[in-house]
Amino acid sequence: MTAAVFFGCAFIAFGPALALYIFTIATEPLRVIFLIIGAFFWLVSLLFSSLFWFMARTITDNKDGPIQKYLLILGVLVSVLIQETFRFMYYKLLKKASEGLKSINPDETAPSMRLLAYVSGLGFGIMSGVFAFVNTLSDSLGPGTVGIHGDSPQFFLNSAFMTLVIILLHMFWGIIFFDGCEKKKWSALLVVLLTHLLVSALTFISPHYGINLMSTYIIMVLMGIWAFFVAGGSCRSLKLCLLCQDKDFLLFNQRSR
Repeated sequence: MTAAVFFGCAFIAFGPALALYIFTIATEPLRVIFLIIGAFFWLVSLLFSSLFWFMARTITDNKDGPIQKYLLILGVLVSVLIQETFRFMYYKLLKKASEGLKSINPDETAPSMRLLAYVSGLGFGIMSGVFAFVNTLSDSLGPGTVGIHGDSPQFFLNSAFMTLVIILLHMFWGIIFFDGCEKKKWSALLVVLLTHLLVSALTFISPHYGINLMSTYIIMVLMGIWAFFVAGGSCRSLKLCLLCQDKDFLLFNQRSR
């Protein structure tokens, strides 16, 4: 991979996330802390997933064939379940912290759960994207074919776009997940879990990377629209935002819930 291709893919993968971080989080130290904690929670979930994968491979003695295929499917299922479990644990932690801040200083306005959901989701997404991009780089440095199926010359470009969509999806999933927890809409949590499983499965089931990417973007758009309205958006507020008359309506002037 040439330097130009590398920086191009990196810009595609992390450009929007970096812009979101700079304009909505970087200027607020508390938001930066919550984002870092969210990234740490995702790292811990990755650690548990890796431990499961190591034990499973050890038990099967690294045998090839159908066993590894089914083991990979099981590994994806377990990994997604662990990630969503840690997302729920992070929600509970933030909920307790928010209640604690209110009890200590009732006059202080605590960050809204909508804001915390956005920040934590972006933290999950950025860390997940970093590891996905690192895996892509490891493929680019080795000999032989690239990609799972080894038949796509646009593998690195597709991987960059996939990394971007995973980052944004985690942000949308975080908003929907936290809102479901707040309102006890468990069906929303189930949708987040199922779409997370679907997106993760698409990355290795089919050899057609372009179709997988398009399918994932469709899911991202649907989740984005849902998250927009869940976060308090409306057609009117979107119009005002596009006209620069109501900037950052999702992040500022939020009441605690």
